[in-house]
Amino acid sequence: MKIPRLLRENLLLKMTTLNALVISIRLVVSLFIQRLLAELVGESGIAKIGQLRNLNQLLTSVSSGGVFNGIVKYVSEYKEDKVQLQRLFSTTTVFTLLGTLISSSLLLIAAAGISNYLFGSDEFTYLIRLVAVLVPFVSLYRVFNGVVNGLSKYKKFAKIDLISYLLSAGLLIYFLLEYNLHGALVAIAITPVIQLSILLIIFFKTLKEYVQFKKLNFKTPMLKGLLAFSLMSFFSTVLLNFVEIDIRTMITNRITEDDAGIWTAMTNISKNYMVFSISIFSLYVLPKFASIHTRNGFVKELFSIYKTLLPIFGLGMILIYFLRDYVIMIIYPDFLGMEPLFKWQLMGDFVRLASLVLMHQFLAKKLVRSFIFSELLSLGLFYLLAQILVGHYGVEGVVMAHFLRYMVYLVVVFALVIRYFNKQKKEETIE
Repeated sequence: MKIPRLLRENLLLKMTTLNALVISIRLVVSLFIQRLLAELVGESGIAKIGQLRNLNQLLTSVSSGGVFNGIVKYVSEYKEDKVQLQRLFSTTTVFTLLGTLISSSLLLIAAAGISNYLFGSDEFTYLIRLVAVLVPFVSLYRVFNGVVNGLSKYKKFAKIDLISYLLSAGLLIYFLLEYNLHGALVAIAITPVIQLSILLIIFFKTLKEYVQFKKLNFKTPMLKGLLAFSLMSFFSTVLLNFVEIDIRTMITNRITEDDAGIWTAMTNISKNYMVFSISIFSLYVLPKFASIHTRNGFVKELFSIYKTLLPIFGLGMILIYFLRDYVIMIIYPDFLGMEPLFKWQLMGDFVRLASLVLMHQFLAKKLVRSFIFSELLSLGLFYLLAQILVGHYGVEGVVMAHFLRYMVYLVVVFALVIRYFNKQKKEETIE
């Protein structure tokens, strides 16, 4: 009786349990797909797929104006206030239209140059143009997904996520078997169309309750608020993906493209379990932190999150480490250089998880300067350490840089959060 009661009373645990089921299904499918990709396109093909995925992630932020976290925060705060929601979505419309037009135009105009930058050849110019045409689907999915997260509709989120993932996976497998690497890349480019379609089928009725589409206009009453989130998104998502693209290119140039593929394969495994935490952050952590206004309340919630998430992740990561040889044998049988990467990647990801929970206080309270400083420090350290350590340790140096960067990042974010509450306490004393 105790466990069911705990599940009923702990919303985070409910989300974690449901997410675990969805992620488990995704993980099984992903293992199968990664094995197919490893056999059919090899390390160099995996590296090219990594470049496209980074481009897609970059577009996810730029095309929507970087306002996803702003939508999550304000929807969670104003879900009962129709006037404020209308102000929010009118401003979001302007951000999204500008982001979409700029992204699509740049991709179409510079398609050949972008193909050369990402893939070392203009052979994939057609792919960049296809991505350019599909940018509106990317931006709309991102905005509507922000509403789902802001409302903490975790059951619908899980349903949307699982169905769209399974359909996208089926398309990827078919295109990969029919057209090899080019087919896989095209399937990945088309994925946002599937994601948006499934979201609208499942969530459109609820969406209409909060977004009055007929009353949307091109005014920007919440420009200042959303601009802060847009700026933060640029430093987190956009710069991060540029750094990853550049590091992958650096590995290709200084070692081999196969080594770039091995690092990409390691990050693919990492992303499969980290996606579990990312959805928890936007569905639970950000809305929760946004609603907490006292130091004691924050500390209590922080420890509750750590107590729930860290043991689950810690045990999972230990299991992956001890089973690493089997993981490589099952998913990437010919990727012989992966084994030494696991310990650094897993330790880095564990520290990253603890750091990112804390970092969401910056997003919840719009602490723009603290966020930008910590992100620039993190990305700068990763880029510089990777450049230095690759010369001494080869591709293993990149995951060593990943671990070291997050150790420093955790300390800095912790110090900045303490500084925020100390400053808040001083202001209350003065008043």
